[in-house]
Amino acid sequence: MEFKENEPIYLQIAAHVCDQILLGKWAAEDKIPSVRDLAVSFQVNPNTVMRTYEQLQNQEVIYNKRGIGFFVAPDAVKKVKAQRKERFLQQDLPAFFRNIFLLEIDLDEIQQRYEAFKTENYESEIEQKP
Repeated sequence: MEFKENEPIYLQIAAHVCDQILLGKWAAEDKIPSVRDLAVSFQVNPNTVMRTYEQLQNQEVIYNKRGIGFFVAPDAVKKVKAQRKERFLQQDLPAFFRNIFLLEIDLDEIQQRYEAFKTENYESEIEQKP
């Protein structure tokens, strides 16, 4: 994983963990990689991963079974989606709207590009949805 300079590493790792949950790779009640294992895979200090896991525990996305490890919370998908949706609507969407207004981009073009993006990047996930 390539880390961005403008965002703390522990938040980028938290986003990765949440991505795994949203994509269904780590389901509710699944054991997630240990602090040490995730630190090795990302080549970061275990304290960084521990900070990530503490934040995700505070957000009730994961929980700790003492002596066993960390697990995905039963309603993790719901919590992650709610948090990300709120952040997107409050922070990202206004900037997006501003850009499409200033650049005079038609909403039909946005729709076409969005559909193409979904097909190119998430085709297998789209096929699994009812």
